[in-house]
Amino acid sequence: MSKEEKIAAIKQRARKNFTLGYNCAECIVEAVTGEIDTGLPPEVKKVATGFGGGVGLYGDTCGAITGAIIAVGCVHGRGGLPEGEGKEVVKKAVNQLYGKPGAYRLFNQIPIKFSDKYGNTLCRELTSKWHDSWLCRDHALHCREIITDAAEIAAELCLADYNEAASKPFGKNVENLKDPAADQSDKPT
Repeated sequence: MSKEEKIAAIKQRARKNFTLGYNCAECIVEAVTGEIDTGLPPEVKKVATGFGGGVGLYGDTCGAITGAIIAVGCVHGRGGLPEGEGKEVVKKAVNQLYGKPGAYRLFNQIPIKFSDKYGNTLCRELTSKWHDSWLCRDHALHCREIITDAAEIAAELCLADYNEAASKPFGKNVENLKDPAADQSDKPT
């Protein structure tokens, strides 16, 4: 199966998952882990359950985004810290996140792409017109489209070359990091 076919399969599976009763975050985690061999058991989707509705219906970060983060983490997340001890190991661990390549560069792309398309990342804002009719058909159709788009973002990143995808410039971020500030090994720990 080609990369494009795999992405299409993940999108379709996530879309179908929503009609089966999975929440937004579960839809994406189940689709990615069902289509890509992550080496993790299928039960890993359980970690996504609480993120639906912007974390337990609280309305914060959209569950489709958190599901995409979890799914990409299942493929490209750190399996552990570098070997050794002392400050050198801590510097290497920090560089795994901030460096070039660095995991934060990869994960940062998810909310950026999502916000570029929808103008927001908060569930309560994305669904504001349905707060009084949460389980209505229009709300479900809207969320199904969001899930499909987030599944595509996750699938593209999961199937991307890690070194290439995790070397892209930072987008908007809380530390205001800009490239070429890739090496964070001097960052206080």
